[in-house]
Amino acid sequence: MKRIVLIGVAIAVAVGAVVAYNALFIVRETEQVIVMQFGDPKRVIQEPGLNVKLPFIQNAVVYEKRVMGLNPPGEEVILADQKRVVVDTYTRWRISDPILFYQAVTSEPAARSRLSDIIISALRRVLGNVNLTGLLSEARADLMTRIRDQVDREAAGLGISITDVRIRRADLPPQTSQAIYARIRSEREREAREARAQGRELAQQIRARADREKTVIIAEAENRAQAIRGQGDAEAIRIYAESFGRDPEFFAFYRSMEAYRKSLSDGGTSMVLSPDSEFFRYFGDIQGGLPAPPPQAAAAQ
Repeated sequence: MKRIVLIGVAIAVAVGAVVAYNALFIVRETEQVIVMQFGDPKRVIQEPGLNVKLPFIQNAVVYEKRVMGLNPPGEEVILADQKRVVVDTYTRWRISDPILFYQAVTSEPAARSRLSDIIISALRRVLGNVNLTGLLSEARADLMTRIRDQVDREAAGLGISITDVRIRRADLPPQTSQAIYARIRSEREREAREARAQGRELAQQIRARADREKTVIIAEAENRAQAIRGQGDAEAIRIYAESFGRDPEFFAFYRSMEAYRKSLSDGGTSMVLSPDSEFFRYFGDIQGGLPAPPPQAAAAQ
């Protein structure tokens, strides 16, 4: 009998534990819960703590209560000036109406997909009325506010509240970037060619001017050199004339030395002359003094 009672108590405890497990649930600070009964929402619990539901009849659907982030992939948008840009956005959102959220999208992944479509649509509408300069200017903050307001109005039907929408980047598409880079490179190469051509032309002008100045300087220097040489030759002639007028024998001796130097400077020169030739008269007895002047020189004295 006792054994049967113990078994009954154990069964009751087990059944009670199962019932308690299905009837009790905890709501955390970061969560909000919808109590569902046969797919019909009955109540929303947003305060943290221990709560009770009907076991096996009701179930709890848990959603995040905190602000969440959404970073959809970059979207190509055509601006008012027909320029294409890839816009990368970041959105902060939260579930403001859990029941409406459950009825509209049911789960958070589905909500993210719907919200991405809404953000892209708002981007196209707002940015389609501005040009690239406006997108990159201080008016960008106003554009983000307008996008956030439009997304918030549409997302309200999903039970979602939009906290903020930010444009993180606005880049040109890769094809456009390459085309702009190629155009800029071509323009810079053209400017470089023009600069090099101007440099070559200027260099030619400088070289021509330098050559002209060099020619003038050399001509002036040669003129001055010739003038100086003429003055030197005239002075030398004057000195020679004075010297020769004072001593004709010295003049004869000097002219003979000049003749010796010019005729005997080449070691291969051969001369056949008589020993008593007038040409060798200064090769006589060097110790005996200078030879007697020729008859013509004596007659001149």
